[in-house]
Amino acid sequence: MRTIGIILIVFGVIALAVPSITFFTQERVADVGFFHIDVSRPHTIILNPVAGIVALIVGAVLLLSGRRAGSPV
Repeated sequence: MRTIGIILIVFGVIALAVPSITFFTQERVADVGFFHIDVSRPHTIILNPVAGIVALIVGAVLLLSGRRAGSPV
């Protein structure tokens, strides 16, 4: 549980710090003999800030509940 909490906290911080991630893929649009035309197409992943906040809260709850369950009373 603790590992999942840490991963969610990291994801939440990244989602709040970076609003979108863009990456490019190469696609071949023409292939005639030795003549090739490649096009670079962008793909954008938009990270919702609400998802980042929820991930931070759930990660913190998992991290804190893991400490309480593991500590002797």
